[in-house]
Amino acid sequence: MHELKTHKVLALTFLIAAMLACNLGTPQTTPPPPTQPPATELTVAIDTAPAPPPTETPIQHQTIPVSLPSDRSSHAGDQNSSATASQKMANGGDRFTFERFERPFNGMTMDAYFPELDIIDTFVYQDDTWVYGTIQVVNRSASNGSPFRFAMQLDITLDGKGDWLVIADNPASTSWTTEGVQVYFDTNGDVGNMTPVMTDANAADGNGFEALVFDQGIGNDPDSAWVRVSPLDANIVELAMKRSLMENTPEYLVNMWTGRSCLNPALFDFSDHYTHEQAGAADPEFPVFYPIQAVFELDNTCRMAVGFIPTGNEPGLCETRVPSATATP
Repeated sequence: MHELKTHKVLALTFLIAAMLACNLGTPQTTPPPPTQPPATELTVAIDTAPAPPPTETPIQHQTIPVSLPSDRSSHAGDQNSSATASQKMANGGDRFTFERFERPFNGMTMDAYFPELDIIDTFVYQDDTWVYGTIQVVNRSASNGSPFRFAMQLDITLDGKGDWLVIADNPASTSWTTEGVQVYFDTNGDVGNMTPVMTDANAADGNGFEALVFDQGIGNDPDSAWVRVSPLDANIVELAMKRSLMENTPEYLVNMWTGRSCLNPALFDFSDHYTHEQAGAADPEFPVFYPIQAVFELDNTCRMAVGFIPTGNEPGLCETRVPSATATP
């Protein structure tokens, strides 16, 4: 009986060993997981170079002023207020109701005098192509950094109403340039209103010189107007405007201006845009209006006749000797 159990155990052992041997002889393989393509980085090309500036066609100038003619066409001096500046007053010549200004001072207190705005002498020249205006101030180099401008006003109808205005920023060079130069025209004839160079009531709605026809080389003619510092005197600024702009008018009135922010083309005539009380006065002999108020840092000259003998009745005309008729003996 014992031997029978032993044989059964042995038989069972062999059976298990045979089964194990079968499993080892034919191993089962597990299929590998499907392979994934390697990850790739998405790269975007970024152009870090600055964009090229827009290409602009440079202005091609054809006609440039050269030298002023040797013979002058007209001349007007102006008050020099440097002698009375310490007294906070103009040295004469300030008459608001007649559109005459001698105000190279700050407003209200008049405790700052600006020699770069104080006109002391002006000339007009002309040739076949150009009308030139020269403006001499006390000391142009005395500027404290605040921008200031020079201007030439032309009246081609001889009625006292300005028609053209050439205005330029203070130039830096003795070479002619159009930089900072503008030309305005009064298309609706409201400069001067009803009574030119005289105060008109309720005239503040006028828009002065409203048509910008030339702006630093941009316009129908890129050579219309120029500015430079005189090669002979650093205190003289020279303006040039083509006579063709004003249809080569042979007779006209002209006066010169200097100023800062108050020298605004839209505010001509100044005596129509402000009351005397608002503008003030630079002369203490007018105590009701003194000192200057809203109209300050501004200077201009009387009007010079060019190309004709004035009658003396032209509005704003400089004092001049008009030849009287001589009786025939």
